[in-house]
Amino acid sequence: MISFNQVHKRFPGGYEALKNVSFDIGEGEMVFVTGHSGAGKSTLLKLVAAIEHPNSGSVIVNGQNISTLKSRALPYLRRNLGLVFQDHKILFDRSVFENVMLPLQICGFDHRESIKRTRAALDKVNLLQREKSHPVALSGGEQQRLCIARAIVNRPSILLADEPTGNLDADYANDIIAILKSFHQVGVTLLIASHDESIPRQFGTRILKLKQGAMQITQSGAGQV
Repeated sequence: MISFNQVHKRFPGGYEALKNVSFDIGEGEMVFVTGHSGAGKSTLLKLVAAIEHPNSGSVIVNGQNISTLKSRALPYLRRNLGLVFQDHKILFDRSVFENVMLPLQICGFDHRESIKRTRAALDKVNLLQREKSHPVALSGGEQQRLCIARAIVNRPSILLADEPTGNLDADYANDIIAILKSFHQVGVTLLIASHDESIPRQFGTRILKLKQGAMQITQSGAGQV
């Protein structure tokens, strides 16, 4: 489902974000990417989402080579991806409900179906009772749940989450991890970046560890919950 083969990513100015990274993630897996700040975790996720492109090597997502995709094909690729990045890009002039429904409107979904899917997504993250609120009225944990609802409203096969528990206290962080785990249990493929290695070790899932852009370790977590 996701395959990196000798991927190298260099930014203008010569900064090497990723160096010859290779790994494969199968359908329905839950995999964590860990490493220090600046290790290349966010860049790796952006390559999967075709927000960035590799300088060399290949990135294959759902059988499609990111480097060879035409720009007009990118929206179709991303319809199968749910994206939760650190810069939430929440629209503060719209309600919680409107924020979540926006991706469906952009994709041209039927209005009644959009309403149904939006309420289902909000219910999944326990925000249905806040659908009329504006994001400024939400706590940090609720804003993160809003971002997750928006990411999964189109029912993607792959969910990418970049530091989804960053800047949250332990209770909110546990809520977010529980929500992500529930998607994995119904077959969604998850790739989650986290600098906190204690989180992935709870799940007994595979851990990809980056250090200064290079893949250092591929291992299994220590236990299950």
